[in-house]
Amino acid sequence: MSTGSQANVRTYQNYINGQWAGGSAAKMFPVYDPSTQEIIANVAAASGAEVDSAVKAARAAFDSGAWRKTTAQDRGRILFKLADKIRENAAILAEIETRNTGKPIVEAEYDIADVVTCFEYYGGLATKIMGNVLPVPANALSLALREPVGVAGQIIPWNYPLLMAAWKLAPALAAGCTCVLKSAEQTPLTALELAAWFEEVGLPPGVVNLINGMGEPTGAALVAHPGVDKIAFTGSAAVGKSIVKSAADTLKRVSLELGGKSPNIFFADADWEAAVDGALFGVFVNQGEVCTAGSRILVEKKIYSKFLEAITEKAKRIKLGPPLERDTKMGPLVSKEQCERVMSYIEIGKQEAKVAIGGGRSKEFRKGYYVEPTIFYDVDNSARIAREEIFGPVASVIPFDDDSDAIRIANDTPYGLAGAVWTRDIYKALRVVKELRAGIIWVNHMQPTYVEAPWGGYKQSGYGRELGPWGFEEYLETKQVFINLDESPIGWY
Repeated sequence: MSTGSQANVRTYQNYINGQWAGGSAAKMFPVYDPSTQEIIANVAAASGAEVDSAVKAARAAFDSGAWRKTTAQDRGRILFKLADKIRENAAILAEIETRNTGKPIVEAEYDIADVVTCFEYYGGLATKIMGNVLPVPANALSLALREPVGVAGQIIPWNYPLLMAAWKLAPALAAGCTCVLKSAEQTPLTALELAAWFEEVGLPPGVVNLINGMGEPTGAALVAHPGVDKIAFTGSAAVGKSIVKSAADTLKRVSLELGGKSPNIFFADADWEAAVDGALFGVFVNQGEVCTAGSRILVEKKIYSKFLEAITEKAKRIKLGPPLERDTKMGPLVSKEQCERVMSYIEIGKQEAKVAIGGGRSKEFRKGYYVEPTIFYDVDNSARIAREEIFGPVASVIPFDDDSDAIRIANDTPYGLAGAVWTRDIYKALRVVKELRAGIIWVNHMQPTYVEAPWGGYKQSGYGRELGPWGFEEYLETKQVFINLDESPIGWY
């Protein structure tokens, strides 16, 4: 819940067991509008005791059956009601998301629409939990039942705040789990707004708890808590590795969607205009703050110079500007820290390759964390800007000779989240698709994402999948039940 204060700065508390917890004594941290660098909210950081209270509330709601024993039909209906509330308030939520993240308002509106779709999809899937009857060689009935995992701790990133919350909450709730969700400290506002409707739509107290704070100590306390049965995390590979180590102490189930360094591969026979647009959209959408960003632009040498010239010219027309203006294509980066990180990589890139366009902070805006769309070319795949995830509007253009060379370069990365192939030759496309080591591959497109399809990566891009029935499976356990139908004794003696 938020309360207004001076200069329209809102105050938010933690949401625990159906109530807003904290109060005036809580330790607060500021949340900024990255386009103006002004504080737009103060948020209560969850203490260790509050993390414990949130987990215990979720545990009680699960163990008592308050949610686990709610019928699948009723769970689905509640998710549909929540989707309706989000749809009714979509314009408000999109504006808050834009002010909190810096993403263009048009993109935020698409995100909120996808949030609605996600809750509706899993609302429908709630009644589709299927078990099995197993043909065993005995006079018996053998069953495989599907049941909720239990209490899910969910940690979401700052680039798509409400959408990533929906990707985790919706399947967990549909499955019958209870949740403790921690938003990124930079962008907690839309998830907290969502909590205001939980009671109204019929969620019992304790089923969803929202805690705020930094990765250390808040997120770490959630991961280590013995009352949590599963952790779902989206974020960096470095943090993902630390989560796995901590979760091992209590043998929690863990699903991870981590970083990427996705190859966007362009063959000489690709549709020209679509390819040029796809190269730019793939890396500059959402200011490049996308885990699947096509930041390695691999171009066949036959068209390399012409393609580089085309994307450079078109990049000049990308409008960098205030995110609430509807013609803005790129807003500011999310925070001072992220801006400094991206700029440090740009300086590294200037030592490793050539700059086609960009390479600095925007000179037009005196406030805000605006970084120019930047394209490096003649990049070697061993360069740091080609190997490390920058998470900003920085592209590395890399030439290749033929199919095998493109595949070699594309796979030469510790990551394996996504990739794209552009060609009119369907045989070539499918050959390359089969060889790419990544969890998401697009052909003649970049970044389409649908709730029906699996999302996740290979290698250091994590494990487990979100979305579709695969995301549902992450929140279900399998129980074997054997029912003896033979009335005679076992005959052991």
